[in-house]
Amino acid sequence: MKYCFGIGMSSCLNIYRQSDVYTIVPRMTVVIVVVVMAECSEQEPKWPADPYPRPDISYECMMGSTANNVTTEENNRSRAPAEDADESMDAGSEEETWVFYKDREEWADVTPVPQDDGENAVVKIAYTDAFTDVFDYFRSVVSRGELSERALYLTEDAIHMNAANYTVWQYRRKILRHLGSDLEQELKFCREMIEMNPKNYQVWHHRRMIVEWLGDGSKELRLTEIIFSQDAKNYHAWEHRQWVLKTFKLYDGELIYVDQLLEEDVRNNSAWNQRHFTITQTTGFTKEVIQREVEYTKAAITKVVDNESPWSYLRGVVQHSEGGLGSVGDLWEWCQNMYNEGQRSPHLLTFMLDLMEDQMERQPDLRTTQLKRCHEICEALATKHDKIRREYWRYIERNLSHRFGA
Repeated sequence: MKYCFGIGMSSCLNIYRQSDVYTIVPRMTVVIVVVVMAECSEQEPKWPADPYPRPDISYECMMGSTANNVTTEENNRSRAPAEDADESMDAGSEEETWVFYKDREEWADVTPVPQDDGENAVVKIAYTDAFTDVFDYFRSVVSRGELSERALYLTEDAIHMNAANYTVWQYRRKILRHLGSDLEQELKFCREMIEMNPKNYQVWHHRRMIVEWLGDGSKELRLTEIIFSQDAKNYHAWEHRQWVLKTFKLYDGELIYVDQLLEEDVRNNSAWNQRHFTITQTTGFTKEVIQREVEYTKAAITKVVDNESPWSYLRGVVQHSEGGLGSVGDLWEWCQNMYNEGQRSPHLLTFMLDLMEDQMERQPDLRTTQLKRCHEICEALATKHDKIRREYWRYIERNLSHRFGA
């Protein structure tokens, strides 16, 4: 009977057994890792098939500037990780192999620095040989303070293997500055990496730094639009777009673009947020703008009453009015008409509560009748229309009674 460590985590990992030690190979972001002691039998365990097989692609496509280090000679060198998933190649093509840095003549003067996991690593990650080779040489380059063209190419290989390694990105910027490299070319490389890793903090930050150095944000709005065509709610792209708009004052046409997004998907909460951001940074919420936005939002709500995004936007708009929530247009009558027509969306009822609360704040003589109505709506939300938040509505009911009751 033997004992081994069991690994509990998301299915985005491959687990391999080497002798009596179980190791893991990272595939995507690890969600949770729990180390537990489990009793293991002498028999070799049968692991389930990999639910996320790696794509059958050439590593040459992944290695960017150093692709010339991929050779077709047949030898015993390890192939790149991307080729491990499938032994077959296209008909008529020769097998491609990755040339390790330790086998490259131009790197013969560098002594690699291995990763120090300590004497007794609990869960040792089974890096591929190519990954280990690249990062061993990267650590050596950093320790030497080398800021050369070859070091720049090395960072590119390291980024392709782990685009989330912020140390590599930072050191790459240091090299770019030192060499006075072509930053337009760097923007092209950065765009490639963003398209491969659209939700990676480090690559977006790197893009921002390069744009800052260039002092030119003219390409950035188009880049974010390309990303939004794939994922309209990509937080990183929206953050980058807002930074570009503020930094380079490129607000012209932004509301038109937001209109297009909302026309395509009225539930796009990111677009609603961008609308508020754009108005705040440009005209501000003047009396005329508030009235315009209220009518615009009412039309959007009419399309899909259960869409929470425009209700939140509407609340944010009317809060800019000095006369209170109910002072803009005919919001109370509009809500009451929908209610009378049988509409019981939790968002409608919640907005009606907000309007009545504002009325009770400003007009004490209405408190008795409006408080009774508030109790009825809270009860309806708690028991019929939003039961999952029952206790919350009970709390709101008590709170209103405490504030406006006799």
